[in-house]
Amino acid sequence: MSAPGYNREAPRVHPPYDHRAYVSTHKRAPRHQPIRIEHTLSEITGPRFSQAKFGPDEADLTRFAGGEALGERIVVTGRVLDEEGRAIPESLIEIWQANAAGRYAHERDQHQAPLDPHFSGIGRVMTDINGAYRFMTVKPGAYPWRNHHNAWRPQHLHFSLFGPSFATRLITQMYFPGDPLLALDPIFNSVPDPAARERLVASFDIEVTIPEHALGYRFDFVLRGRAATPMQS
Repeated sequence: MSAPGYNREAPRVHPPYDHRAYVSTHKRAPRHQPIRIEHTLSEITGPRFSQAKFGPDEADLTRFAGGEALGERIVVTGRVLDEEGRAIPESLIEIWQANAAGRYAHERDQHQAPLDPHFSGIGRVMTDINGAYRFMTVKPGAYPWRNHHNAWRPQHLHFSLFGPSFATRLITQMYFPGDPLLALDPIFNSVPDPAARERLVASFDIEVTIPEHALGYRFDFVLRGRAATPMQS
């Protein structure tokens, strides 16, 4: 049997490996044209994850080490879809982010902003039978990143997710609507197509909002095809 394929993405959806305004890409971008290797069963099947291995609170980042995280509480929800718009159930989604002050709980982050002892900044969840996921967290702060003079990253969340195979893994970032830093951010603007860039911006959703507790945002992932979510290079 021949292995099933998938629809190729539209041009200009994903950022180039080497983006002039994004300084660190100059060091890690390949110097030669990548060689396309046809997928085999090892790329289009697996891995399989089990919900039983997850802790009960891994989708709620607002509570950690016996206390509540500081900051504006938000709900982020959406669906994981394939290139035909079909739901991807049992997809593992991992999230990591800075805290409300714009600092990561990581030894490499020495930004002079306070750490929150009750915020780890990481979580994970699996999609349900409809491909849906949901995280409760706090809105991350902007932070300086020394890419250029007076450089600041917009508020954003990092996501990593697996579809039904290794070939459908996606690493991307989600941004918030109305952020004035988006127009100045080399990473966001490394995506050449304006329509594709907009797919990285979540939508505020009053129906997702929890009254008197947390604002709601909706963000879908499309793993492949013409409407693919841009992948981080």
